[in-house]
Amino acid sequence: MTTVATDDLTKIEGIEPFIAEVLNKAGIQSYTALANQSDESLVELMNDAGESFAFRDTSTWAQQASLAAEGKWDELKAWQVELDGGTIVVSEGEEEE
Repeated sequence: MTTVATDDLTKIEGIEPFIAEVLNKAGIQSYTALANQSDESLVELMNDAGESFAFRDTSTWAQQASLAAEGKWDELKAWQVELDGGTIVVSEGEEEE
């Protein structure tokens, strides 16, 4: 029997344990698997999971997971300090590109 390694997806800013469970059930159990998801597919997955998941901002999850998969923990943690629940924060006077 083959065991699939499961990463702790809650280390991604914006993913709480109940969201990690939804992702795991959808076959997304590693940082690499999460990094390979498009934002559109993650939004669809959250929408399909129900009302309490539909409002989640998934826009940075794949990028964060990519850093985690590459072992770039210091870079990930530095970026997460700037995020708010996984959402990119735009400071006053800055405009989002």
